[in-house]
Amino acid sequence: MSRIHPFILSGGSGTRLWPLSRKAYPKQFLALTGGDRSLFQGSCMRFAAPDFAPPVILGGNEHRFIIAEQMREIGIEPAAIVLEPAGRNTAPAAAIAALIAQRESHDDSLLLLAPSDHVIADAEAFRAAVRRGAPAARDGALITFGVKPTAPHTGYGYIEAEGAGPALTVRRFVEKPNEADAARYLASGRFYWNAGIFLMSAQALLAAFEAHAPDVLESCRRALGRAAVDLDFLRLDSQAYGAVRDISIDYAIMEKAENVRCVPLDTPWSDLGAWPAIWEVAQKDGNGNAARGDVIFQDTRQSFAYSENACLAVVGLSDVMVVATKDAILVASKEHAQSVKQVVETLKGGGRPEIEFHKRVYRPWGWFEGLDRGDRFQVKRIMVKPGAQLSLQSHFHRAEHWIVVNGTLEVTIDNEVKLLNENQSTYIPIGARHRMVNPGLIPAFLIEVQSGSYLGEDDIVRYEDIYGRAAE
Repeated sequence: MSRIHPFILSGGSGTRLWPLSRKAYPKQFLALTGGDRSLFQGSCMRFAAPDFAPPVILGGNEHRFIIAEQMREIGIEPAAIVLEPAGRNTAPAAAIAALIAQRESHDDSLLLLAPSDHVIADAEAFRAAVRRGAPAARDGALITFGVKPTAPHTGYGYIEAEGAGPALTVRRFVEKPNEADAARYLASGRFYWNAGIFLMSAQALLAAFEAHAPDVLESCRRALGRAAVDLDFLRLDSQAYGAVRDISIDYAIMEKAENVRCVPLDTPWSDLGAWPAIWEVAQKDGNGNAARGDVIFQDTRQSFAYSENACLAVVGLSDVMVVATKDAILVASKEHAQSVKQVVETLKGGGRPEIEFHKRVYRPWGWFEGLDRGDRFQVKRIMVKPGAQLSLQSHFHRAEHWIVVNGTLEVTIDNEVKLLNENQSTYIPIGARHRMVNPGLIPAFLIEVQSGSYLGEDDIVRYEDIYGRAAE
């Protein structure tokens, strides 16, 4: 019997989890539930079983190196990493998955469409649910997975299903309800939370698109047909994919098709859609408080606090979410936690960088972190991974001073190449072509001091780059 082919959806920016989740490093790449693994890594590891094929990842272009690095860290080789030039919701993603399966002669195999930012407590129970749904999917059914509700949650969509056997008959999909309707759904016993996970054969999915959303399928077919290979990535054509209708698979297919079935998912599940969801899955103290980082609770109940750096004290409060990063602080009541998305929109309207970047900005060669900035100067801490190198580049408006604090760097400045060890430094004049390489076996750390009339990241001319970037 052929293996099930996971297709992991890794787009999205998780705006309701700001300030921890940001556009350049969104929630799926963060370890939000404790431990060292990100949500994305947990999603990939969920399919580490003999009856599952290596996953295909669909992600944003700006996250391509994060995806590749996080998969390398957990030792999973993807079947492909497909890059979206723009986010277009789950229906286009599903169409791309089916078309890739067809192109690879897997159109009779089963596709499992799964988000990368969900928490599923019991991976084996999840795989067992997928296996229970496989026979119906091979018979042509479109399978969705439903979670038995434990509370009248108003932040989830619902599925009404009935019948016997492993795959129930779906009567209808319901959008996020008000509290009274959610309570009624919970009491009825016929409703499930919509987990946003789907299982079907590529053939059945393509037929459903032909019947219910042929325009989405045709645009995706053009985008994949014109796709270009770039290093280890497959880039969908930007013009064709940009023309695809932005629509979910629920609206485009599942709510219209007649052959839809629901398999109950018997394990705790959360989409971590807002800060209260993080609190719900976290370990709590006797007062119902959950903390990450250096946090002190005093006379506080049913609250969550996260501190990235400083000591954070929460005193005399109840039902609050407090999140402190190095450059932003959020204080919100649980009741209004969904409104964080509007805060992000306000910041976006003001052109604020806090919605896109953290203080630490990740690159394929390592990361840099701003330490200080003033008139005509900027100080950064930089880490270069073993064996990694930055591009050969120059700047029009700034000079740079590099001081190695740990490890070894091979430095190129115009025609000179030299080795810098700990406590050694060098100077890069304005306009000089330069590059740094870490030839060692441990990460190299340095302090960079920039000085000049303009210190923006776009002041760069790149001559050679092993990562195929035109700009940082």
